[in-house]
Amino acid sequence: MNGSENQPERRPDNEIDQDRLDQLIQRAQEVISKDEKEVPTFWKAKYKKEAARNWDIFYKRNTTKFFKDRHWTDREFKELADQSKEQKCLEVGCGVGNFVFPLLADNPQMFIYACDFSKRAVEMVKSNENYTESRCKAFVCDLTADQLTDNIPANSLDLVSAIFVFSAIPPEKMSIAIKNIYSVLKPGGHVLFRDYGIYDEAQIKFSAASDKRLESNFYVRHDGTMSYFFSKEDLQTRFEAENFKTLDCQYIYRETINRGMEMRIDRIFAQAKFQKQ
Repeated sequence: MNGSENQPERRPDNEIDQDRLDQLIQRAQEVISKDEKEVPTFWKAKYKKEAARNWDIFYKRNTTKFFKDRHWTDREFKELADQSKEQKCLEVGCGVGNFVFPLLADNPQMFIYACDFSKRAVEMVKSNENYTESRCKAFVCDLTADQLTDNIPANSLDLVSAIFVFSAIPPEKMSIAIKNIYSVLKPGGHVLFRDYGIYDEAQIKFSAASDKRLESNFYVRHDGTMSYFFSKEDLQTRFEAENFKTLDCQYIYRETINRGMEMRIDRIFAQAKFQKQ
């Protein structure tokens, strides 16, 4: 259930300067404030009900070619690079393995559970030539409906990565997913989180289209997949309500370059680290 964060070619660590950031946020607020029309109730329910089906269709259409491998995650989250001890990690919304396989290659001390509610995506993970059950277990799971403890022992994981996945979950169901994650983490274990931040360029485009808004900060794409945009306060409140401690919560500002279209695109991501108490 990867959020669709496939980005144009990016200049690494090219942060947006403050003046440009202020302009971006002001423009975003103006556009979003005018977008008051919501998708009709029937279609809201349909998109939410058919979420897994729409992601299955997405992976059928794009196979393993849409997302780039995530070689940046161990730079952003040092826990993933720790080879001083054996660790167990769960990636929720694993997609076709763009996080799983680079991490398995880089950290021989890591065992990874990987789940997604797209059956097709999980099949692609299992069919990857680098998939081995001695280091990885992939399974189908809807975080809002299925128990992770059916596949993972309770209180057994050191880490859970949630990278561009919660944005695809309806806001009213996020607490269920967070509780589910809590059940398999060890006390003191960490959730490593990165997703779309409020006022991101993608949100501006959704609002400008005027027919994509499901509710506040929550939108639907043309293919029926959905995307939520987090403020730091919103994100922190959701995890702390389920007894997590916030260790870090910030916005990441980046400029991406689409060389083919000769465009600069300003991105805002929400990045956080939570600890099970």
